[in-house]
Amino acid sequence: MTETDILEYSLDSKVRAFSTTRKGGVSKGNYSSFNISHYCNDRLEDVQENRNRLSQFLNIPSERIIVPQQVHLAEVRSVTSQTKNTDLENIDAVITNERQLCIGISTADCVPILLYDTKNQAIGAVHAGWRGTVRKIVCNTIKEMKEHYGSLPQNLKAIIGPSISKEAFEVGKEVYDAFAMADFKMSAIAEQKEKWHIDLWAANFNLLVAAGVELENISIANICTYNYYDTFFSARRLGINSGRMYTGILLK
Repeated sequence: MTETDILEYSLDSKVRAFSTTRKGGVSKGNYSSFNISHYCNDRLEDVQENRNRLSQFLNIPSERIIVPQQVHLAEVRSVTSQTKNTDLENIDAVITNERQLCIGISTADCVPILLYDTKNQAIGAVHAGWRGTVRKIVCNTIKEMKEHYGSLPQNLKAIIGPSISKEAFEVGKEVYDAFAMADFKMSAIAEQKEKWHIDLWAANFNLLVAAGVELENISIANICTYNYYDTFFSARRLGINSGRMYTGILLK
């Protein structure tokens, strides 16, 4: 793989933050080509080869790439290099302050969010699908970073990575109602066309601001995975049995 196969974010010289694309790997079909998730029915040998390529790109052993098994809830786990795979089950956000340990989450339309504490040198990776967003998982993650590492919202930088846009995210009334019942300001995140459309970028941006993250410290990639499914995985385009992007961050 090459640098053009990875979308890198400019956060700080002390961290590396990125999202993988579909390019640069060996997986086939709907997993083509760069999928590092073990949890979506791809061939395990292809996944391992892709993980090896990512580890070479990051210059760390593949065992130091953390990939939780996500379930669209709001559990946050503090991890180290000693964390076992069984401790990563049913986890949708991971945090650490260990250097040279890449933490990240897998997505194919859901919103990936990266957090970086510029003062206390801690990081977080958040999987915010619509269910996780309703449960305000990014706020839970910020609270956990404060508890574990003393992180304060005003010292955080945040990136909202490639994911499905409002224009592409058509939902049923039950999804609209779930956001409304969770006290989201619906006029700011929802639009009714033939069906309701929800803006997950705006919803998570507003949660970050409400949690105390400074406006100037929040970046949105503004890349719709549904529209650009040839470059990024999209479950709505390719189906559930397809690959996943990996959005990760590590402290150098």
